[in-house]
Order: sequence, then structure tokens, then C-alpha cells
Amino acid sequence: MDRVFRRCLIGVLGGAIASIVLVATLHYSIFNLLLALLVGAVYSAGLRPIRWVYVDNLMAGASLGIPLWSLISVIVVPTIVGRRPEWSAEEMRQHFPALVAWVVYGATLGIAIQALQDLAAVFFGPEPESTVSPVSVKNRILILGGGFAGMHAAECLEKKLRTDFSTSITLINATNALLFTPMLAEVAGSSLEPSHISTPLRSALHRTGFIRGMVREVDLGKRLVTLDGSDSTAEGAAELRTVPYDHLVLALGSVSNYFGMANIEKRAFNFKSLLDAIRIRNHVIEMFERADREPDASLRSSLLTFVIAGGGFAGVELAGALNDFAHGILVDYPTLRAEELNVVLVHSRDRILPELSESLGRYAQEKMETRGVTFRLNTRITDAGDDVVSLGDGEIRTKTLVWTAGTAPNPMLQSVALERDKRGAVIVDDNLAVPGHPGLWAIGDCAAVKDAMTGQLCPPTAQFALREAEVLASNIIAGVNGRPARKFHFDSLGALCVVGHQTACAELRMPFAGNTFWRFSGLFAWILWRTIYLLKLPGLERKIRVLIDWNIELFFPRDIVQTVDLK
Repeated sequence: MDRVFRRCLIGVLGGAIASIVLVATLHYSIFNLLLALLVGAVYSAGLRPIRWVYVDNLMAGASLGIPLWSLISVIVVPTIVGRRPEWSAEEMRQHFPALVAWVVYGATLGIAIQALQDLAAVFFGPEPESTVSPVSVKNRILILGGGFAGMHAAECLEKKLRTDFSTSITLINATNALLFTPMLAEVAGSSLEPSHISTPLRSALHRTGFIRGMVREVDLGKRLVTLDGSDSTAEGAAELRTVPYDHLVLALGSVSNYFGMANIEKRAFNFKSLLDAIRIRNHVIEMFERADREPDASLRSSLLTFVIAGGGFAGVELAGALNDFAHGILVDYPTLRAEELNVVLVHSRDRILPELSESLGRYAQEKMETRGVTFRLNTRITDAGDDVVSLGDGEIRTKTLVWTAGTAPNPMLQSVALERDKRGAVIVDDNLAVPGHPGLWAIGDCAAVKDAMTGQLCPPTAQFALREAEVLASNIIAGVNGRPARKFHFDSLGALCVVGHQTACAELRMPFAGNTFWRFSGLFAWILWRTIYLLKLPGLERKIRVLIDWNIELFFPRDIVQTVDLK
């Protein structure tokens, strides 16, 4: 029996057993029964069988019941029946029986699945393991970069090469995890634990070889990639490592672009990595601690002023998250007042969120202004000192500047003799191949990809990177097998942006409505944002952890513990 089918069947049976409490306790019995079966199948499919771990599965299942309760009973069901979800004490008391039912369901599901797995092992034997006979490697595919583009390219190649072990896949990345950047602002705002939005590449990729390392050089002639040495030999010299390839995929992503402003680059916080988000959060808490003991009002004001440069998705979401975080932790600092807080977003255009429609951009600005965010539009940051940020039309006294105002392709590409556009991105053809270099490909933020139908340059966003990875995998396999390559074309599905507590903007393409874009805002858009990105977050375990974090946030204040900051 196929391993995945076996797990799903066990999950459906376990869900049927556990659903008894839901059907007996809650309204909408058929809906809850179907949902219980679906949850059971998904939960079991992602669970590796281990014999006799009943207590662990009971605790894990009971914990799963809490986010399911909040998502289904508190949000989805009221929305379906036309009621606005509320978080008042009276409303929560009415939902308490449903909370108990979902927790009992989760605990029962965990025990039932464990029992069924143990019985299946007794009567049908252990799960079938895939056995691979030794095959000589004829083609070596090497992927540089473990972001959305690189990891998804490896996933697609794994699926297409399930039975072809004559082709090896290797991925090289500076870190050993994929960072889910759409949720990065929530880490900076202390809504999510940092590790919960990172997926280990070694665990997510099953037949792809992984090497953690920094790329030092790419030799296109010899088809070799040289990595910086991380270990030292007995003589103390760093030992370099070379990796050969037949097909090389450049998916190195992007870095912050400071446009040559050295003072800003030196003093501003970056906002690209998990460590950046942790440092910003720690710094905000540090500013509150220092302001709490600062008697001078002007100095206290500069400590509690936080400037974000850039009005795109990253800047707006970070400004909203920091504003919520700062106002949320005021209760722990009784000597500080809300009037002293000032989150300032500086943007060079006349409105924020130029990626969305003008109406949604205006809506986002109005909502954020109502909650205390200040906007400085049609102006640029020109310089930065230790205590001041200089603008084209004045200055702001602050000790906090976060830069999200521009990106550039990975600077490592400058050492490779390739044709690049004015941004520095590698120019590729309609098939995502680098012209004049057989076996060389580029996708994601480091590539200048044009849509084959429209001729327009594709934006450096995750949804385009994922589709580029799919076409790339097909074209590499087509080239190996002598088939024609596909041209890249993709119509944007839309965009979503959180602007603050339970408030978001969404612009989604509706294929059933003539491919028109529908616009949503407010609580419903916020639910859409959380639902869509939770589904896109890789790994069942990470999904459950993020759900639990979001539920904890509903009942408890933001954490102000300063975590370890690696300098």
C-alpha cells in the first residue's frame, strides 16, 4: 500500500472516531464531520509513525484543537452565517463549549491515529520504504540559493525525477532554512516565534543534496562552483570546496540597496533576514527600557520615534506591526504615554502601496493614521546620524531607522561575466535560460525575467518566483530528454497586505469573474491574508505552530523578553 494513501486512510478513520464529540456538541454537524475527516487525513499524512507514543500524540492533538477552535468556531462559522467575529469576553464565554469540544476532538484524534498506526503495523507490517538501486549519475543539477525560487525549483525537480536517479540535485545556500518572508513583520512585532516561519531545507527536500555555504566563485568554462572554506586545515588555511555541475540554476535572491548612501547603510536596520527581524524587535524593547528611565522629554521622544523607509509591502507591514507592538507593550511601561510614541513611514511617492490600487492604498494609509502612524510622503531620506534622520524637507530626531526602500540582486553575480540589466539582474530568455551559456539558468529576484506573452518585466515577488521555478524544472528536464522548452508566462493572482491589528488589504484575481480583480479590506481581508499565507507556509508542523502563536496572541499580551542577539 502506498505510504501517503495509508497515512491518509488512517487519518480519515481517526477523524471519524474523533468527530463523535463534535457532532454531539456543536451545530452544523455535517460540516463539522467533513472537517474532522479532512483534518484527520492532513494531520496523519504529515505524521511519521512511531510506535507507542500515545502521550505525545494526545498532547499534540489537544494543542491542535485550540487553533482549530479559533479558526472554525470563532472566525469561519460566524463569517459564513453572516455575523462579524467578535473577541469580547461575553462572546468568548459563548464559545467556551466549542473550545472544549475541539480540544477533546484533537486529543481523541491523536490517540486514535496512534492506535490505528500501531494496528496497521501489526497486521500489514511497517510502512513501505522506497529502495533505490545504485545508478551512475549522468546529469548534475546545482541550485544556488534556498529562497522561494531555489527551494521550489528543487521540489519540482524532485517530483519530475521520482524514478530517474541518474540525475542528481544539489542545493547550496548560506543558511539551512527557507525563510517565509511574508510573515517576517510579525516576528519583528512579536506576534510569531522566529523559528516558526523558517523551514529546514534538509527536512523539506527529500532527495536533494544540501550544502550550507557561501558561493565564492562560479567558473562557467570549467562548470565549477567554489565555496568559501568554513573549516581550517592543520596549517590554519581555509579549505575551499568546489562543486561540479551540468546545469546551474542562479536563484541567489536580492539584498538591500542603499543607493550608495554609506551613513544609512551603516546605521539603518536591514529587513531581509530572520536575524534582522529579531534585532529590530530587541531594539524596540531596548528603546522602551531606556525611555522608561529618561527624565528629559525631548530625549524620550527620540527614543520612542521609529522611522521606516519605504512604502511598499515590507515597509507598510513592518510599520503596522511595530505600531501595534509599541502600543501593546505600553501597559508594561506605566511611566510612558501613547502620545510619546511615533512610528513614521517615509516614502518617495505620493501614496503608499503602489503595487495595489489607489483606493486600497488610501484605505491603508487612513487606517494606519487612525492608529497613530505618521506618513512623510513625496520625500526621501538623504542621510542618517546616530540621533537624527535627514529628509529632503527636514529631519527627524530618532535612534531607529529601518530600511526597506530598495533591493538589488545578490552582489556575488557581479563577479560572473554575464549580461545584466540596469538593476544588476541576470538577463534570461523566454525559457529562463541565460543566452550564450548552455546549461545556465536564472530565476527569482536575481533574474530579469520577461513575460513571453506581454513582454513586460516580471516583478520580483514570491508568486512569480514559484511559477518561474516550475517552468525552469520542466525546461531542464525537457533539455535533458531532448524535448522543446516552455516559455514563461504568468498572470498575477493579486496581492495582500496587513496594515495593522485585524486589518488588511487584498486584491485578488477572480478567474470565474472574467479574470477581474476583486478588492477587499478590513477584517475579511485580514482573514484572507492569514488563511492564504498559512496554507502557503511549508510544512504541517510550522502551520500548527503559527496557528498556536496567533491564538496565544488573542488572549495574552505581547512578549517583551529580549532574545539573544548574535552580533
